[in-house]
Amino acid sequence: MKIAFVPIDNRPVCYNLARDIVSVDDDLELFIPPRGLLGDLWCSADIEGLFEWIENLPAVDCMVLALDTLAYGGLIPSRRCPENFEIIKARIERLKPYLYNKKVYAFSSIMRISNNNYNEEEKEYWDKWGKKIFEYSYTNGQCNSGIPDEILRDYLDTRERNFEINKLYLEWQREGLFDTLIFSKDDCAERGFNVNEARELENMGGKTKTGADEIPLTLLARAIKKDIKIYPQFLEPEYKNCISNYEDVSIAKSVSGQLELGGFLEVNAPDEADIILVINNFIDKQGELVMGWETKPYAGNFLPPDKPYAAADVRFANGADNEFVKQLIDKINLGNFYGYSGWNTSANTLGSLLAGIKVKWMAKKYDDLAFRNLQEIRFLDDWAYQANVRGQIEQPCDINLMMKPYEECINKIFGINSIHKYVYPWNRKFEIEII
Repeated sequence: MKIAFVPIDNRPVCYNLARDIVSVDDDLELFIPPRGLLGDLWCSADIEGLFEWIENLPAVDCMVLALDTLAYGGLIPSRRCPENFEIIKARIERLKPYLYNKKVYAFSSIMRISNNNYNEEEKEYWDKWGKKIFEYSYTNGQCNSGIPDEILRDYLDTRERNFEINKLYLEWQREGLFDTLIFSKDDCAERGFNVNEARELENMGGKTKTGADEIPLTLLARAIKKDIKIYPQFLEPEYKNCISNYEDVSIAKSVSGQLELGGFLEVNAPDEADIILVINNFIDKQGELVMGWETKPYAGNFLPPDKPYAAADVRFANGADNEFVKQLIDKINLGNFYGYSGWNTSANTLGSLLAGIKVKWMAKKYDDLAFRNLQEIRFLDDWAYQANVRGQIEQPCDINLMMKPYEECINKIFGINSIHKYVYPWNRKFEIEII
């Protein structure tokens, strides 16, 4: 199967992870743009170069597209890009001829509203007015605590432009250009302009999903046509209706939504399932170590299922639950193990994990070493770095020695002898790249 794949940007979880997942099946061939064409924290993608890449693609079975990359230059540029609707429309219209008579799985973001005064991923004025704009949105315009008119106008104009582009994609969907079109709710609260836009898109026939970075991977799973029966096993079942950080739906609904989008069948009993999806969910409130948000770590006695299983570690956002991982790796059954994930938001964790499950389950030419390497990187990133080493450093620095004990532990579990280097692709602590 040949798959063309256009990521959101060049981060490892958007670019490398797709390649690592697909490499588990040598029968899959992933066509992905050169990494240098994609955007980063400050630079937009080379949109012209990406269109040239699309124009020169060989025949493929399907396309998985992050539309923000081709429209604005990436997810972050979609919030910063100053160009007007007509310019963006003319640009994206160039894509249409390449979508006819193909299976196309695409997503576009609903512009997020972050509840902070950090402008690292937003327009410059967010460092002074971010929280105020969030409040203005959360109250549907009823609370304006002194936001300057020109800033509020710019913000609302940018929202309106992106919303109109999303409505354009709905027209394309009615023309039959997409097999699947998803509008992502990125870093979403329970109320706000983005929630209103999602509701309006749904009323117009669109499908929305909480999440963002993982959605191309979930769509990749969907493109691999096979019904796999999944039983979600919540380790804290009485708390499965609690809402994760950065999301607007319960963890139970997040799980069900990712399963549906990924083309899985959710079943109600373990004996009906092909694979058990173990979900280390939180009690009351999701924690986040780097933010100092506490929650109760896993305190049960984890017993691996006696059939194929994978573990979604969502007790904490942006990193693993140390207590759960200790038990998981102590008792891991590699014969039945289908993967681990614990990065960033609950949706990010779930979507990427499900993509790996689908590829391994369906593999016609299974590469066991590629699967072990994939899992090693996830444990080193989500557990070793995000839940442990990241909290010990003030800024990007050499962490090779700090990561060594975790590396030796994971090497032993997966029977490999890898030596890695750790770099900061966006020159910030938030993400590392494992080489």
